[in-house]
Amino acid sequence: MSGYRVPIPINEPVRSYAPGTAERQALKQKIGAMSAEKIEIPLVIGGKEVRTGDTGTQVMPHRHRHVLATWHKAGPREVEQAIKAATDARREWGSWSFEDRASVFLRAAELLTTSWRETIGASTMLNQSKTVHQSEIDAVCETIDFLRFNVHFAQQIYDSQPISSPGMWNRIDYRPLEGFVYTVTPFNFTSIGANLSSSPALMGNGVIWKPASSTVFSNYYIFKLFEAAGLPPGVINFVPGNAATISDVALNHPDLAGIHFTGSTEVFQGMWRTAGENIKEYRTYPRLVGETGGKDFILAHASADSDALITAIVRGGFEYQGQKCSAASRVYIPDNLWQTMGSRLVETTNTLRMGDVADFRNFVGAVIDRAAFKKLTGYLDEARRSDQAEIIAGGEADDSMGYFIRPTLIKAKRPDYLTMCEELFGPVVTLYVYPEKQWNEILNIVDSTSPYGLTGGVFATDRNAIADAHRALRFAAGNF
Repeated sequence: MSGYRVPIPINEPVRSYAPGTAERQALKQKIGAMSAEKIEIPLVIGGKEVRTGDTGTQVMPHRHRHVLATWHKAGPREVEQAIKAATDARREWGSWSFEDRASVFLRAAELLTTSWRETIGASTMLNQSKTVHQSEIDAVCETIDFLRFNVHFAQQIYDSQPISSPGMWNRIDYRPLEGFVYTVTPFNFTSIGANLSSSPALMGNGVIWKPASSTVFSNYYIFKLFEAAGLPPGVINFVPGNAATISDVALNHPDLAGIHFTGSTEVFQGMWRTAGENIKEYRTYPRLVGETGGKDFILAHASADSDALITAIVRGGFEYQGQKCSAASRVYIPDNLWQTMGSRLVETTNTLRMGDVADFRNFVGAVIDRAAFKKLTGYLDEARRSDQAEIIAGGEADDSMGYFIRPTLIKAKRPDYLTMCEELFGPVVTLYVYPEKQWNEILNIVDSTSPYGLTGGVFATDRNAIADAHRALRFAAGNF
């Protein structure tokens, strides 16, 4: 139970990095310094660096011949060592008071606002091909917010205590889980790597952190930030490597106490299935927390503000190359509105700057790796062949220097066309123009097209239309 009141959290202000500012100069210097060196990234188990000799490379997606780092991959033996380190560290760490554990992560947030800001921001720009703004709002500000707000909300949990009857004194003991938490994080948000690893640790748990293999570089610097803030050895163990190899050991270990996951739907379903099959073998019932994919929609009513709609499609669909689970991917526009805004949307999309993120004028960078590039170009080729779709903006792809795909608009003739239904995870937005009078029909189509229920937006100025959409699409998106 906590004896201190943690600071009231506030959102970290977003820096502009405007021309002529000191913050812009400092970040550019850090980008140059990181680009000029090639580092070696070990595993870190129980506070000790481990080099397996089985290595991979980290490259810039926008300059894929430029190697940022070599990194060591964990094998089954190293995963077993990490599990032991996490469970051993948990005994001491879990006995710390909440405020002592919280102070580590509040210190990490404070360091990130100051001396670590450029390091985390630059590493994310280089490793994930994020523009300066996208890196700032993710790797810096959102990470700081996670660390501060998690502490705030954790204290609320500890404060929740039962009322005692006369002659009795009851309390709830919020204990760490019995075992280790297996954390698996995605490539697209450095802040998610920070949050998914640190939040179970904040509550006294020992953690095995497997970062995405394409972003070991930036995630390693987050781990080093935690070390600099005073995180004891073994509380979080940095274990990059092949997902199947690590999961095979972690998910079949009797001390598995929790899974903290963000990634693809298929992978999380597989993890859940394995945990279910092994349920008799675990010491306890593992807690599973996961966030997976999306096929996020924008639905426009005939009364929508066309300027706001264009901005939403362009920013929602193409910021960070559409590689967000919350990115706009399918758009429904009434024919009367399309006649007045279609050409402007195409023109705006075609004017977006694309290139090396070290040039702060660029709006988009490259997609994360060759596999993503090949997947997306496959969809573009299919759209060119199809008589049910037309590419009306973008569509060009070039991987000679980096994995670049121009922001693309596909106009579908049917609402069930392939790219209206399947998750692409790239800078491709598919539009369907529907008859203005078929508002109720399109509500049903939006709701039934995708099995996902992540993010959606409705654009209208007609109050009745907004109410209709709210009722019909209540379960179509959680972030609505």
